[in-house]
Amino acid sequence: MDTALPVQLASRMKRFDVAVIGGGLVGCAASYYLAKLGASVVLIEQGEINRGASGRNAGSLHFQLEHRLVRHGQALAEHFAQVIPLTLQAIADWRGLEDELRTTLEVEMHGGLIVAETKDDLEQLEQRRLLQAEWGLETSLLSRPALRREAPYLGDSVIGAGYSRDEGHANPRLVTLAFARGALGKGAELLNGTRVEAIGRAGAEWLLRLKSRQAGVSEISAGKLLNAGGSWSADIASMVHIHLPIFPVPLLLNAIERSGRLIPHLVQHASQRLTVKQVADGNILVGGGWPARFPSSGSGIDCRRQPQAVPRNALRNVRLAARLIPAIRNSHLLRSWTGTTGVTADEIPLLGEVPEVPGFYVAAGGAGFTHGPTYARLISELMLHGRASHSIALYSPGRFSHINSFMVADGA
Repeated sequence: MDTALPVQLASRMKRFDVAVIGGGLVGCAASYYLAKLGASVVLIEQGEINRGASGRNAGSLHFQLEHRLVRHGQALAEHFAQVIPLTLQAIADWRGLEDELRTTLEVEMHGGLIVAETKDDLEQLEQRRLLQAEWGLETSLLSRPALRREAPYLGDSVIGAGYSRDEGHANPRLVTLAFARGALGKGAELLNGTRVEAIGRAGAEWLLRLKSRQAGVSEISAGKLLNAGGSWSADIASMVHIHLPIFPVPLLLNAIERSGRLIPHLVQHASQRLTVKQVADGNILVGGGWPARFPSSGSGIDCRRQPQAVPRNALRNVRLAARLIPAIRNSHLLRSWTGTTGVTADEIPLLGEVPEVPGFYVAAGGAGFTHGPTYARLISELMLHGRASHSIALYSPGRFSHINSFMVADGA
């Protein structure tokens, strides 16, 4: 598949309504929606489009509360459940995305199962079901007999499951590139291989000094900036002299050889790290948050380098999948790979204008693939209309204003 995208280089001091920094899913999608709403947009990516977390994840569309969000007790689960109204928006967005972008994205939303192997798992799933229902996400708890009808591929250790009819997966190699092409088609400009060297202000305008591997140093101006840097959003924010508490996290994923159609659902585990899905070409992807390892660098870790796979974690991950799905026990593991995602300090997304720096917006953190198109659509509405069609007040970067109370932005 040809994934090459044209590179359009802006002339010196060309002005845009919005400059978007970061060429992952959120940045490309926001460029599309901003251009669709009539803004002049430039998208700036230091490497290549979709080469970061957006293109290296497993493409899960997980709308039920994941294991990582409920493992620390009911109080924190209730905290994370506040994101469910945004999840409901994401469900609608994904169901219409192929029509919106007029291309196939291999979106399959045939349902998702969070499986239980113990009575404690079942009790936790029932609590999760009730909590999700309070926030408007309707799910059900399937008994073992019901599972035999719905998911006969599951092994005897599975005694029940939480079920969502909306969950599924899409192809991360297609989605971001489709948004990028859509943005270009609506007049946005794309600067691939271009690093933001400095950000300053001239009155109400942002001035960006860029360094391109093809065109050298240039400058542009923009009325507004969108920080869509994912794991590196904190670094971008530091260029305007503020802190954003988002941290890079290394993760591991695995691909098992192709088989006939076996698994129509997204499969997760109630109390362990696991996601399993079968994609359009027949391969089975196994993930769920098993850690990789950042390389060492002197006295610490180097989060800028590609994470290293941890073989024992890959083995434990696929063994868990094979325990739940006996038909894959004799299948071959084809490859494992790593990616870096960004996690906020409170695991709630950052979505909105930074109060201390008017005109500087951020969209990053938390379920970036599942919620990415929705983050992008809503932040675009906020930037151009002053309000989003769905409230995003909960996700405002202003909740971290206390850590910026001693910071002074450029021009202040």
